[in-house]
Amino acid sequence: MNQASVIPLPGIVNTPIRHIPIKRIFDICFSLLVMTCGFPVFLVIALLVKITSKGPVIFSHERIGRGGRRFLCFKFRTMHANAETRLKKMLASNPRLREEWNKNYKLKKDPRITPIGSFLRKTSLDELPQFWNVLIGDLSVVGPRPVTEEEVKKELGPYAARFLTIRPGLTGPWQVSGRSDTGYYKRIRLDMHYIRYQSFLWDLSLILRTVPAMLTTRGAY
Repeated sequence: MNQASVIPLPGIVNTPIRHIPIKRIFDICFSLLVMTCGFPVFLVIALLVKITSKGPVIFSHERIGRGGRRFLCFKFRTMHANAETRLKKMLASNPRLREEWNKNYKLKKDPRITPIGSFLRKTSLDELPQFWNVLIGDLSVVGPRPVTEEEVKKELGPYAARFLTIRPGLTGPWQVSGRSDTGYYKRIRLDMHYIRYQSFLWDLSLILRTVPAMLTTRGAY
């Protein structure tokens, strides 16, 4: 692993990385199954994204994974072009939006999101490309939320080293506990509890609870 690709954080080097063979085998088999059986869905979503707004079909954003390793997390694009530039301008000119962003790292009514993007986020279909991340080992099907370097340094604090002992996941405790309506620090507590008590049976339970949670909550934003 290239040393430059690892975030320099105190404690990470001395924190044991957790290897769970049955979890990795399940991740590979499950992601292959979803990508094979779900290919028509992937194709339809890609076409809708392409014809409804300008820009690439796939959006990638850097996240910090197991052991502090940086990786690109893939999603179907849900925002208009130049979204990051728009965000900086909005936060600089609107104190209310800036406060909301600093608190949750997201906006409940985000003007950058396209109409089809809003639907994809509410149903979490925008995250389907992350099964490729699962297949190549960046993510697990179940795990703590993928976090940015800013979150690791500013928000996780003393929990950072333990947080990064396992792969982040596509789903996890917070996705079945209110999703985007769950406060940021409650999400951290849920993820830390998962990291401490993780088991294969719990993973299966969380997967089975994810789809109903997607359908019965107000969705992600």
